[in-house]
Amino acid sequence: MSTDTPSAGADSEPMSEEALQERIEELEEQVASLETEVGDGQKKMTIVATQGTFDMAYPPLILASTAAAFGWDVVVFHTFWGLDILHKEKSSDLKLSAVGNPNMPMPNALAALPGMDRMATRMMEKRIDENGTATIEELIELSLDQGVDLQACQMTIELMEYDEDDFYDGVTTGVGAATALQHMAESDIQLLV
Repeated sequence: MSTDTPSAGADSEPMSEEALQERIEELEEQVASLETEVGDGQKKMTIVATQGTFDMAYPPLILASTAAAFGWDVVVFHTFWGLDILHKEKSSDLKLSAVGNPNMPMPNALAALPGMDRMATRMMEKRIDENGTATIEELIELSLDQGVDLQACQMTIELMEYDEDDFYDGVTTGVGAATALQHMAESDIQLLV
């Protein structure tokens, strides 16, 4: 093997084998550092779900399952009323609010009558069924199957006096705001729903 090594410059002495090895190690460290900064190219998304109405359960679950289908790392952090989406019992009884909803085909005075939220919810459930749209439970299962991390806020669990067994299997419980913020800081997209 030849001991001739490339020179550092046109007028300088050739690099010793030891100096060349040191330079290679420096360059390898720089490349490793750049690879860490760039990451593996996987996009990250964090969604914070704060509302637990029937119509507001769909956006975070549809966005999360779609992003996961594209190979994204997705976390949906459910807090306050959004936690009801992950609650097995409560998620099956979410309601669509008719009051103050500009897309409801009825005036607010009529929408405020007792039973109107239930009627609006039934109308939407019928439309979803006729259209073949996935149910909330199906979207939760799909999201979990695709690797979406559906998180339940620990503070809200305690505040609402829920038990961790009340949630769908696969839901991550015991998550605090600090953990959610860390994922948000690393995410390409952050959404509040």
